[in-house]
Amino acid sequence: MNLPIGINPISWSNDDLQYVGGHISLETCLSEASAAGYDGVELGHKFPRDASQLAPILTSHNLSLVSGWYSSRLMSRDARAEIAAMAAHADLLQAMNCNVIIFAEVTGCIHSEKDARLSQRPRLRPNEWRAFGQRMTEVGKAAADKGLTLCYHHHMGTVVQSAADIDALMAETGDEVMLLLDSGHAYFAGADPVQLARTYATRIGHVHCKDIRETVLQQSLNRDCSFLDAVLNGVFTVPGDGCIDYPAIFAELNKTNYDGWTVVEAEQDPSVANPFAYASLGYQYLSGLVKTGS
Repeated sequence: MNLPIGINPISWSNDDLQYVGGHISLETCLSEASAAGYDGVELGHKFPRDASQLAPILTSHNLSLVSGWYSSRLMSRDARAEIAAMAAHADLLQAMNCNVIIFAEVTGCIHSEKDARLSQRPRLRPNEWRAFGQRMTEVGKAAADKGLTLCYHHHMGTVVQSAADIDALMAETGDEVMLLLDSGHAYFAGADPVQLARTYATRIGHVHCKDIRETVLQQSLNRDCSFLDAVLNGVFTVPGDGCIDYPAIFAELNKTNYDGWTVVEAEQDPSVANPFAYASLGYQYLSGLVKTGS
């Protein structure tokens, strides 16, 4: 394998709790991401959303834009309305030569609410998945018309969280909808990321690598705490620093010649976990797995 490695700026500045890392500048984030060896970055809340402003900033740090998260509301509006709402974001990604759009349903989500317990997350009834999948497939076709692959991000605290949710989503969507495999969110939800990689290897279009601190995870699950409290308590770390079997994940992806981005997205409190130190650790570990000659 010889895959590009990106990083999400959430290691420096949290998108849901913007006071966490709020003092760290975009310049520091990009300088350190580049110094750690990364090929690209995903969008964060401190990034300009105009390609004419963003492109020269990233170029000055020898970084590409990997992609960016889009919050969908397909449980409460139709595909046409969603496509219209997504247009500006898709246009930015297209202008920045991205290949994928990170897509996640947020209707009723609780992952950004610090006082909401994870057990309160939204769920679809069995008879609701088909219509949801059909609408998403239609949005995926619109993304493809802009040269973007819609990659669905399963996420704690949302309607697509568990292995059963992922199975239902994949069953009810067409090939226009690919899967963003997020190892940390899968493991947190009780799913096996290696099994997901094996089952959906041909439909995985993007990979997020966050590792899990098992002790913190079990404490978070036992207390049914909020997602954000789990993050602040240190449930996530960079790949190679936790309990997830990354060699096995990439062995499965290699079988189908996965050639997309692999992205470190390990949100931690930067006042506790030095962003540059952990970014460097994550890059060094991943490069040994996915960079030819490393």
